[in-house]
Amino acid sequence: MPADAREQMIEQQVRAWDVLEERVLDTFRKVPREAFTPPQYRFLAYADSEVPLPAGQHMLRPSLVGRLLSALELGGGERVLEIGTGSGFVAACLGTLGKSVQSLEIVPELADMARRTVSSLGFRDIDVVTTDAMTFEPTGRFEAIAVTASMPVYDPRWQNALSVGGRLFVVVGDAPVMEAKLVRRVAQNAWTEESLFETVIDPLVHAERPVEFIF
Repeated sequence: MPADAREQMIEQQVRAWDVLEERVLDTFRKVPREAFTPPQYRFLAYADSEVPLPAGQHMLRPSLVGRLLSALELGGGERVLEIGTGSGFVAACLGTLGKSVQSLEIVPELADMARRTVSSLGFRDIDVVTTDAMTFEPTGRFEAIAVTASMPVYDPRWQNALSVGGRLFVVVGDAPVMEAKLVRRVAQNAWTEESLFETVIDPLVHAERPVEFIF
């Protein structure tokens, strides 16, 4: 049954949202989403909806994960940074498509859960770090960075951690409308920005908020 549900998710949700790269679609076949889903919500593992996690967090919808993976254009040799581990599902997908993943999670319960699941499934080179991403100082540069929680105000700290040629996926804004963007570092001191689509996801803990005007 999971295999049938997984294939239905791929065809009706992920591919239907213009995710057509076979390497990305095959990643959804290789990474068992139900294993990363809390037992009480396992019936939602292959639904195109957010799945509740501890501490008020949620797993991203499969279709959105597909767009994220597609946008980063991972070829297999990339060092990847993920901001917001959650259940670990996206980290496992990034690890399947890239070379190695360092994933940051502020909620200890989620970080522990992700580590256990990733380890039990035999994924290698995925390092889950329990830390506040807003105070974390990256070591070295990354070819790809995925911010899996929204930022009300765009923060350039992550684009500065890209290597030249690197790609950053980030969602910026406040509900009810947020904008998914792809940022590329095209030179040591130059970046380009592309608007991808509109969505709404959980905000990043401790992310900067817009200045409120008082009249």
